[in-house]
Amino acid sequence: MTKYDEMHAADRAVRAHYAGYDRWLAQQPAEAMKARREEAEMIFRRVGITFAVYGAKDEDGSGTERLIPFDLIPRIIPAQEWREMEKGLKQRVNALNRFIHDVYHDQEIIKAGIVPGEQVFKNAQFRPEMMGVSVPGDVYSHIAGIDIVRAANPDGSGSYYVLEDNLRVPSGVSYMLENRKMMMRLFPELFSLHRVAPVAHYPDLLLDTLRAVAPSGVNEPTVVVLTPGMYNSAYFEHAFLAQQMGVELVEGKDLFVKDHYLYMRTTQGPRRVDVIYRRVDDDFLDPKVFRPDSTLGCAGLLDVYRAGNVNLSNAVGTGVADDKSIYPYVPKMIEFYLGEKPILNNVPTYLCRDAEDLKYVLAHLSELVVKEVHGAGGYGMLVGPAASRAEVEAFRAQLLANPSNYIAQPTLALSTCPTYVESGVAPRHIDLRPFVLSGKTVQMVPGGLTRVALKEGSLVVNSSQGGGTKDTWMLEA
Repeated sequence: MTKYDEMHAADRAVRAHYAGYDRWLAQQPAEAMKARREEAEMIFRRVGITFAVYGAKDEDGSGTERLIPFDLIPRIIPAQEWREMEKGLKQRVNALNRFIHDVYHDQEIIKAGIVPGEQVFKNAQFRPEMMGVSVPGDVYSHIAGIDIVRAANPDGSGSYYVLEDNLRVPSGVSYMLENRKMMMRLFPELFSLHRVAPVAHYPDLLLDTLRAVAPSGVNEPTVVVLTPGMYNSAYFEHAFLAQQMGVELVEGKDLFVKDHYLYMRTTQGPRRVDVIYRRVDDDFLDPKVFRPDSTLGCAGLLDVYRAGNVNLSNAVGTGVADDKSIYPYVPKMIEFYLGEKPILNNVPTYLCRDAEDLKYVLAHLSELVVKEVHGAGGYGMLVGPAASRAEVEAFRAQLLANPSNYIAQPTLALSTCPTYVESGVAPRHIDLRPFVLSGKTVQMVPGGLTRVALKEGSLVVNSSQGGGTKDTWMLEA
């Protein structure tokens, strides 16, 4: 299988946008790089940049928090590539927001026969409670994290593909910001050698986006970040973003409803809340409507939301558009709503609910990646080429028992990037998650979270599966 290396061409020549970095790296003593790596780990641990790993136990039986490994070698993307990617991302998120609005209102795309109604209405993330509900600006996913990979073409060039749309509560942006701060601290000289586009203003853009979608008539909106609490795997990020935006970090117990408005308890008395950046899943938001046993949300919240007296970012019900069974239809959404050809391609996808697709998948299981439509974090999937015969056959049984629960895709050879590992510098597979903000306008910082599969040969980059992260440099020229 042809592979694409981000830094080196097929003849091992260094790509032009990596030339300056390559010269710098060749001059660095191994001991100095090792010391920088240890310094980064010490600082991240001291600051508390950890990721709770569910189900993992330390030797004493307690739960475990791990550092997400940080790699010293950046992923560098030339300016022209980023400009094209940015256009494609904005186009895609615009169409996805149009789709979610359509699903909960006129359902024109279903009536046109482009997306099957059963794919929407039987979707676990479809929320009938949102039918006919208007949200400010018709924007549902204000913060989207779009996973992009690059794969090699037969001629040795590389093409970008969208692997997944994360429209509910996408995480990881705090690592993008902290990785940049760490690189600037450890290697300040590199930023005088390269024109790297800044990302530090992301919290300002995020706050602008949230304020822009406040309920009508609210001129000075109060914005809060709603967290499930300190035991959530992404709690560091919740606290970090609240602090960076200068807004309150709240839990469900801090909120209450009165006279169709939402308030938070403060030491100065109740204060009205206008916009919630929620990092709590739909099911836990309001025990009166969704899970009655939830203690993470606020009773009556949905009534206030439907009355238009508070806005939720992201909206309730956005998950209907980031389900893996809806993903294959996104290129058609772009054409249907925008009248444009998709700028970014999807990975070819087989829907196992379709009899012909299922037949093909069952005959080629050892060659494909098969994923649960609601799966996340690298769980519930089969990577055929890396699986044993027993694992393939066990997965075959699951697939036959519930084919509509799965999709399958070719095993892409994700591009590799030089990575600093125990044995020195070696290629490791990577992906990229840029973050797209939708308010009155669609905007983004020139960057994203590059995730790296640290195990040799592994294609699974998720933090929960042992993946690490890199700083991502979008060059300005």
